[in-house]
Amino acid sequence: MKKYVVKQYQESDYAVWNAFIGQAKNATFLFHRNFMEYHKDRFEDFSLLVYDEEKLIAVLPANRVEETVYSHQGLTYGGLMYSSKINGEIVGDIIESLLFFLKEKGMKFFYFKPIPSFYSSGGNHEIDFFLIKNGAFLDKKEMNLAINLALPLTISKSKLKHFRKIEALDLEIVEEQQLQSFWELVLEPRLLEKYDAKPVHTLQEITKLKSNFPDNIKQFSVYYNDDIIAGITLFETDTVVKSQYGATTKKGEELRALDFLFINLIHKYKREGKQFFDMGIVNDDNEKGYHVGLLKQKEELGCAVYSQDFYKMNLI
Repeated sequence: MKKYVVKQYQESDYAVWNAFIGQAKNATFLFHRNFMEYHKDRFEDFSLLVYDEEKLIAVLPANRVEETVYSHQGLTYGGLMYSSKINGEIVGDIIESLLFFLKEKGMKFFYFKPIPSFYSSGGNHEIDFFLIKNGAFLDKKEMNLAINLALPLTISKSKLKHFRKIEALDLEIVEEQQLQSFWELVLEPRLLEKYDAKPVHTLQEITKLKSNFPDNIKQFSVYYNDDIIAGITLFETDTVVKSQYGATTKKGEELRALDFLFINLIHKYKREGKQFFDMGIVNDDNEKGYHVGLLKQKEELGCAVYSQDFYKMNLI
């Protein structure tokens, strides 16, 4: 085994980190420091950089809670980011070097949340292999729903039937540069009413993120008689578009405005050559472990089930 030098991220590494994320084979804009640090007051950063002598070859976005390190809790997905020039054997040595570093720092547990496989067209499952080889075990598995846009669409007949009816209505789809209308008039009140919950991002946070990443964060809203009735906030990468937030008012629910918007966006991104439309997980705290209605809704829009795995490792 070759041992690599592992270093904890410091503010002085900002430019080096971001430059690496820009060329890593399995990274997205979520790992840029301008995204990761919007909630830095909520997490103790413990991101790591891996060097082969003077050359940076991998980074691990992470945070710590006491003696536990997480592949970052503040991100939808995480994992180890590395160059396309890195082969499987080197990944194995990187993993062992990281684990050695964590143990040296007195860490007792390590939780690893890999990026879903469809984000990396070049593949990156060697990470999972070497984690398990070093004693990691599957701690949790969730269903991540996504549409492979390279295949023929399989939207259900009932969804398409309602879609054709909705098309006859005077609904307007608008790509908006501001998120205030959707957040304050649709998303926040709907989440509060239905789930007694709030969005993960505040309006101020998502506005700042959109200003930092205008090409990656998009807002599409549906208007009826000049009133906003539904919307979807999207996170775009080069190959994948993810529905980060989707919500509708009661009027929008009556008109099935959210389905109308989803189907239009699915066709839009298929035309534009995106590879996948990610609609996220459907987990729930009920006895089934998933939200039955959400699973059905997403499958009827043409989604298939992909795994979102979570690994745990005891370091002591």
